[in-house]
Amino acid sequence: MSVVGSGQVSGKPDVLRVTFGVEQVAPDVAAAVATVGERTDAVLAALRAQGVQDSQLGTSSVSVFQEYREPGTDPAYRASHTVLVETKDLTGFGALLNAAVGAIGNSLALHGLQFDIEDKSALLAQARELAFQEAKEKAAHLAALSGYSLGSVTAISETQGHVPMRPEAMLGAKGAYDSAINVVPGDETVVVSLQVHFAWA
Repeated sequence: MSVVGSGQVSGKPDVLRVTFGVEQVAPDVAAAVATVGERTDAVLAALRAQGVQDSQLGTSSVSVFQEYREPGTDPAYRASHTVLVETKDLTGFGALLNAAVGAIGNSLALHGLQFDIEDKSALLAQARELAFQEAKEKAAHLAALSGYSLGSVTAISETQGHVPMRPEAMLGAKGAYDSAINVVPGDETVVVSLQVHFAWA
């Protein structure tokens, strides 16, 4: 017999990850890349001034491509650089956003923010126990319905997941955001599903 049990446990996040993008469109590749490079440096300097360490900063993507234009129009090239910021200060989003906007204004995009739990091992263990208990109860119920006795476990497979909050936005005009912006972390939910195979006794 094979049954599936699931368990989920919620916990308070302890990490905030913010993804900023720097973009520029220019008539040639060199100009687009140079401008993005300069503006990325400005954003990084502004974030460091807010106390963000180099170990908390990282590039998540870089792209350069020719934009589609109507026939007969001049070509244009778009360059972009996406930076991931990780911080333990869950209340610091407004300050980081203001610093980045203040550095480059409308060239900045906010691709998203995510709250997370750095070490999920304890939550996963709890969710796993709940999942196994559910699977065992299901198997016992099915065995009773079928008139057989439940035997030992012969195999188990596991899948994991979690459900983080991922608000997303694009920035408008420079100065449209202020330090009063607050985000609410909420709870992070860890989910474990177990497929458990039982033998008949």
